[in-house]
Amino acid sequence: MPYPYVLLSAAVSLDGYLDDTGPERLLLSGPADFDRVDEVRASVDAILVGAGTLRADNPRLLVNSPVRRAARLAAGRPEYPLKVMVSGSGDLDPAARFWHTGGDKVLYTTGAGAERARALGLAADVVALGDDLDWRRLLEHLHDVRGVRRLMVEGGGTIHTQLLRDGLADELQLVTAPLFVGDPAAPRLFGPGGYQGGRLRLVSTRRIEDVVLAVYEPTAPGTGPRPAAADRHWLALACELAAACPPSRTAFSVGAVVVAADGTELARGHSREDGDPVVHAEEAALAKIDPADPRLPTATVYSSLEPCVRRASRPAPCARLILDAGVRRVVTAWREPDTFVPDADGTGLLTAAGADVLVLPAYESQAKAPNQHLL
Repeated sequence: MPYPYVLLSAAVSLDGYLDDTGPERLLLSGPADFDRVDEVRASVDAILVGAGTLRADNPRLLVNSPVRRAARLAAGRPEYPLKVMVSGSGDLDPAARFWHTGGDKVLYTTGAGAERARALGLAADVVALGDDLDWRRLLEHLHDVRGVRRLMVEGGGTIHTQLLRDGLADELQLVTAPLFVGDPAAPRLFGPGGYQGGRLRLVSTRRIEDVVLAVYEPTAPGTGPRPAAADRHWLALACELAAACPPSRTAFSVGAVVVAADGTELARGHSREDGDPVVHAEEAALAKIDPADPRLPTATVYSSLEPCVRRASRPAPCARLILDAGVRRVVTAWREPDTFVPDADGTGLLTAAGADVLVLPAYESQAKAPNQHLL
């Protein structure tokens, strides 16, 4: 069954602790990293925490930037991501800020926990998963019923451990702060467990003030890096955007998403966006990004159709726009047919310039679906 893309997000001390044992929360990073987390939150469909995090931190889990919230609304998304709470007991403080800020909330719990939560009058949709918390059922429900395609998990350590141990995490964004806690009673990021994977694959590193962000991809036993879950997620989104294009008899319906190396969505676009009858998907997405954005050289363009190599409606084809933007990685579902341009080979132009192009044929039928009338 399909699950959301699961992104684990955490900050730890050099000795692996999430917090100390003092009465106040230990701040492990600073304003620049808090802003990065806000950007990631704005890019996801839902944010999940456990009961321990609710009790320890009393979080609001909001997108704080009004500009990012406005961008979500402009893209037809809710102002705030769905907030997800997980608690086996359902014994939660109904006055916590989690329930009274942001948009929609959902609590996943057990049958007994659901009775307790409803008696407390928690301001959330309560979903009982049975006698035990079943992570696969939870993720399946989020995907199929709540429409969550990208899930950010912010804690706590028990939940991070369970998802990684069960092979359900697709990405770990880990910030390391230059300090020590040194208290064995303090909470750690990961606990004991029979982890399915071996070494995680380091995807990228980035210095943010005095902390370091490392992005890891879990690996499957004996296989090295897992299949590119991130590529599948973003390409599926590009195909969904293609389905939203105004239909045309003279041009393909295409969706595109530009994604930074750390998994942050930089922009999205689709053919004929905002009433422009000739704008292409990649063109529309790239136009929304500052050309000086330092993340572009390591970003990926996901496009439901191979970027065009020739066009009559604009001076530069999309393959050239991608290269001029500095992007050197493209993932697509479908090579361009000769319906409008004979011998189209955007891949050839991109690879000749040193770009890496990956075609995922499993998404070809989804990319073709809004274009059947042209085929």
